[in-house]
Amino acid sequence: MAARIISNVDSNFFSFSYGTNIKTSIFRTQPLTGLPLKKRLNFEALCSIKERERENAAEEQRIVSGIVVDDELREKEGVLRVGFNGDWPPWKNLPQRYKLIGTTSLAFVICNMDKVNLSIAIIPMSHQFGWNASVAGLVQSSFFWGYALSQLPGGWLSKIFGGRRILEVGVLVWSLATAMVPLLAGFMPGLVLSRILVGIGEGVSPSAATDMIARTIPIEERSRAVSVVFGGLSFGSVLGLILAPPLIENYGWGSVFYIFGSLGIAWYSIFQVVKEDKVPFAASHQSWPQTAPMNKSWTSSLQDLGGSLTDVPWKEFFKSKAVWAMIYTHFCGSWGHYCCLSWLPTYFSEELNLDLTEAAWVSVLPPLASIFVTSIASQSADYWISNGIETTVVRKICQTIAFLSPAACMILSSLDLGLSPWQVVAILTSGLALSSFALSGLYCTHQDISPEYASVLLGITNTVGAVPGIVGVALTGYLLDSTHSWGMSLFAPSIFFYLTGTVVWLALASSKPQSFSKSD
Repeated sequence: MAARIISNVDSNFFSFSYGTNIKTSIFRTQPLTGLPLKKRLNFEALCSIKERERENAAEEQRIVSGIVVDDELREKEGVLRVGFNGDWPPWKNLPQRYKLIGTTSLAFVICNMDKVNLSIAIIPMSHQFGWNASVAGLVQSSFFWGYALSQLPGGWLSKIFGGRRILEVGVLVWSLATAMVPLLAGFMPGLVLSRILVGIGEGVSPSAATDMIARTIPIEERSRAVSVVFGGLSFGSVLGLILAPPLIENYGWGSVFYIFGSLGIAWYSIFQVVKEDKVPFAASHQSWPQTAPMNKSWTSSLQDLGGSLTDVPWKEFFKSKAVWAMIYTHFCGSWGHYCCLSWLPTYFSEELNLDLTEAAWVSVLPPLASIFVTSIASQSADYWISNGIETTVVRKICQTIAFLSPAACMILSSLDLGLSPWQVVAILTSGLALSSFALSGLYCTHQDISPEYASVLLGITNTVGAVPGIVGVALTGYLLDSTHSWGMSLFAPSIFFYLTGTVVWLALASSKPQSFSKSD
C-alpha cells in the first residue's frame, strides 16, 4: 500500500491518499496556542512501499514542505518516516505575552540589583574617598531624585510609544549609568549625576511594565502577571545583597557596578529579539478593547507626542475617588517599604546587637520570604476572580493583608515583650513578607480601572510614592537622633501610615473600569 502526504501550510490541512481505489482523506489541524512546543515535533507515517513506487520518493520530498524524510530507513525497512522541524530556540513558540512577562521580570531583577548595590558598596567607597555620613547620604538619596522625577514622564511616554520601547530605553540608561559609577566616584557631581540617571532609568520601568501588562494580559491572569514582574524586585534584592559582599571582598567595590551594569546591557540585547515577535494574542482572548496599536512606529509616535499631553484627562483622574485612594495608599506603602529597606540593617546591628555579617544576612530574609508570599497571593487572587468574586473585593482583601500584617508585626516588635533578637527578626520578616500582597492589590488596580491610562496612573501614584524615599528616610534618621528610640522613629510613622492607608483603601478603592472621558 502506498501513501502520499501533501502539506498545505496556508490552508493549514494535510491530504492523505491511500493507493488508487481509496478516496483522499482530508483533515484540518487547529493551531495550538498557549502551549510551549519543543524544538522538533515528530510524527510517523508508516506504510509498505512497493518497488514500483520508489521513483516517486524524490517527488514526495519536494511536495511535502517542512517534513524531513529518513531515506536510509526507507531503503532498509521499506518504511517512510517523516517529521516536522520546529522553530529554534525552544521558547520561540511560547505565547508572546509569556515571553514579555518573563523578560520584564528579569529586567526588574536587575533593577533592584542595581538599586541595592550602592547600599553595600558605600561602606568601602566612604573609606576610600573619606566621605562622612552626610556625603554618603547625599550619594544614596540622589537615586530617589531621578526616580521621583521620572514617574509621570515615564507613564506618559509609555502610553505614547508603548511600554516595551520605554522599558528597553530605561534598562539601557540605568545599566550604562551603573557601569560608570567607578569611573566617576572621585568626581562628586559626576557621581551624583550617574545615580540620578540610574533613578530615571529605573523610574520609568514600573509604568512601562504596567502599560505592557494592561495591553497584553487578560484580567483573569493579571494578578499573576503583576506578581511575576514586580516580584522580580524582591528576587533582585536577594541576589544583590548576596552577591555584592563577596564580589567587593575579592575584586573590589568597582566590580559590583561593572558586573551588574553589564547584566542590564546583555538583557537589552536579548530583548531586541523578544520584542520583534507578533502581537501577543488574538483580540478574541482580550478582556477589553485594544485602545492603541502595540507596534506603532517611532515616527507615528513622535507625531502624536506634541498634542498627547493635553489629551490625557488629568482633571478626570483627580475627580475619581479610586485614584485618590491609589495615591494615598501608594504613599503609605512606600513609607514603610523605603524606611525599612534603608534602616533595618542598622536596626538589626545596633538595637538587636547582631554583628555586621549577621545583619547583612538577616536583611535578605524579608525579600526572600516575599518571593514565596507573592506566589501564594497572586494565585489566590486570580483564583478568586476566576470563580466569580468581584475584582474590587479581591483587591481590597489583598491590600488590607499587605498593610495590617506589617503594622501588627511592627507593634509587636516595638513593645517590650522580652522577645529574643531572632524572634523579633522572625516577626518583622513575616510582616514585611506579607506586605507583598500589595502586588495583587494596589498594583493591579491601575490596569483594572483603565488599561488605556494604566501607565499614566501608575506614574501619578508612583511619583507620590517616591516622596518617602526622599523625606521618610531622612526624617527617620532625624527622629532617631532626637528620640534615640527605634519605636518612635522607624516603627510609629510606618504603623500610622499602614493603618490610615487601610482605612482609605477600604472606603474609596474600586477596580471598576472607568473611561475618564473629558468633560466639556
